[in-house]
Amino acid sequence: MRLAPGVFLGGMVGTGLRLGIDQALPHADTDFTASTLIANTIGAFILGWLVAGLWTRPGLPAWVKAALGTGVLGSFTTYSAVMVSLVALGAAGFPTLGWIYLAATLLLGFGAAALGLQLGAQLRHRVLPDIPDAGSTL
Repeated sequence: MRLAPGVFLGGMVGTGLRLGIDQALPHADTDFTASTLIANTIGAFILGWLVAGLWTRPGLPAWVKAALGTGVLGSFTTYSAVMVSLVALGAAGFPTLGWIYLAATLLLGFGAAALGLQLGAQLRHRVLPDIPDAGSTL
């Protein structure tokens, strides 16, 4: 339960960022949802970078992982929106566009995560300032 405030606050940040992308790239229900594709690709890259780099650092407080991973990125990326888009595209008579959208989501997501993991691994060897663990008692 001590991690909940970090996840909650991180979720607010991620949701706000996601809303910003959706407002910058509006779309109809039957359109190719570029905002979702962009958010999920960025989120996959950042999570890969964090997992390979920051998460591996000794002494990183659990609240930081929870706030950034589950909170910010969990609310920023929305793979459930991909499924809704696929169903909407199929129902609107655009199943081929749906398959293209799914393929793009998977290819870009896996590619971004792999790149994030690779770049994050380079972070392991850099000296970073300590993050105090006082927040773990939130």
